[in-house]
Amino acid sequence: MPGPCPPQDVKAFLAAKGPIVDVRSPGEFEQGHVPGAANLPLFSNDERAQVGTVYKQKGRQLAVQLGLELVGLKLPSLAQALLELAEADKPLRLHCWRGGMRSGSMAWLASTLELPVLLLEGGYKAYRRWVLDCFESAWPLLVLGGRTGTGKTDLLHALRQTGQAVVDLEGLANHRGSSFGGLGQPPQPSTEHYENLLAASLTASAGQAPIWLEAESAQVGRCRIPAGLWRQMGEAPAVEIQRPMAERVEQLVAVYGNQGEESLRLATERIARRLGPQRTATALEAIASQDWATACRQMLYYYDRCYDNELSRRAKPLLASFDLGGLDPDAAAAELLQPAPWWEQVCGESVKAGS
Repeated sequence: MPGPCPPQDVKAFLAAKGPIVDVRSPGEFEQGHVPGAANLPLFSNDERAQVGTVYKQKGRQLAVQLGLELVGLKLPSLAQALLELAEADKPLRLHCWRGGMRSGSMAWLASTLELPVLLLEGGYKAYRRWVLDCFESAWPLLVLGGRTGTGKTDLLHALRQTGQAVVDLEGLANHRGSSFGGLGQPPQPSTEHYENLLAASLTASAGQAPIWLEAESAQVGRCRIPAGLWRQMGEAPAVEIQRPMAERVEQLVAVYGNQGEESLRLATERIARRLGPQRTATALEAIASQDWATACRQMLYYYDRCYDNELSRRAKPLLASFDLGGLDPDAAAAELLQPAPWWEQVCGESVKAGS
């Protein structure tokens, strides 16, 4: 039977091989978890609440007894689930909220099945401290700016294909960052889990420079960019891409034109006050007649003003601006990566930031 292994700190736990198994309740897991973890809850949401109530009202001993009663009948199914999650010659990386009884109990069960186990010291609570600390570390960021419809997301994906380090703020949030940004997207993660995803993406890029990301507002849909990362984005060097209005409209029609009249109408009405009564009316008429291009042009009047306002508040001027008219994402990425003084400057600053 495998011998006990001392609990691992967060870095060692994440660096180890083997499946990560989160034994917290489904509600806790849904709020946020280690990216890639599987949820094997010791208690259901209701059971966790029951145990917590007994702990507060009657003390630890009775809470433990209740926990044992609730878990007893589940042991065979929990054991089977552990066997199905296990991978040959790799430990099960188990954790709960604070690295206490739930993960300890599951580790005991795994040991009876002769499955090797690694426990996370301090549990998910320690992991969350590590996540928040990540955003206070200096990262060699390079911000990609450009007006709505210039294809920044497609360009970031193309840059990633060339081997560049990229953090996709919108992709991780399941949102494109505007009133229309959630259309056709999966549900957004909680802000807590968004932070977990961002930390994983940043640390996966550690040692690479620069790390590209898109210029964003402080929130991407309902997901808030962590304060430490947001501050660094405002201080980071930035480049801008430009495309002709016709290409921008074509891009937006391709993305949103299949989202349906009702969804587009509701998204337009959400920004009606900022769009103004005349442009709102024109946009709604265009949507009703499925004239997506005319509707887009009305929206761009508002979003262009927002972008220009954000640009004027940047602490640093743009390093460079690129007219990418007529270029597909791969050609546009190659254009950005051409040797130039601004690129050499960014690489030099990135080495300093990442050191």
